[in-house]
Amino acid sequence: MSQRRAVRSRLERVAREIAKFGAVGAIGFVVNLLVFNICVHGFHLAVVRSGVIATAVAIATNYVGNRYWTYRDADRSRRSREMSLFLLFSGAGLIIENGILALSHYGFGLTSPLADNIAKNVIGLGIGTVFRFWSYRTWVFRAQAVETAESFLTTDAVARGARVDAHK
Repeated sequence: MSQRRAVRSRLERVAREIAKFGAVGAIGFVVNLLVFNICVHGFHLAVVRSGVIATAVAIATNYVGNRYWTYRDADRSRRSREMSLFLLFSGAGLIIENGILALSHYGFGLTSPLADNIAKNVIGLGIGTVFRFWSYRTWVFRAQAVETAESFLTTDAVARGARVDAHK
């Protein structure tokens, strides 16, 4: 029973994390969509250049949301490492997202505004989002490290004691 409760608790934590990541991502999506279309239709920039600008603005928006809400309890001791990894993985997501746009627009000749928005903001962003979620939670916003082996053993012993007491 205790193991089942632990699995359920972990699944609930992951579900909350996905919901928060999704909410931040929804705001980033709106920013990305608006900036992309303003650049293409308002400033008449090339679609891939507009896509890169829009994605860069959305990345900045998403960093703030993820750092200070989704992953606010993550280890903050190495902020420059975190920022470097965030930019690295965000850059990879940017390439995925805008690579699909470039392939659709220039490779397949699908050049309508609807085709560009679907390629970039549905297909590219969808694949990029899955990649970003995995990379951010795995490498960027990691849980706080255990300070010492002694504190880990103490915490583990307390947890084992609680499990033993629960079975009595």
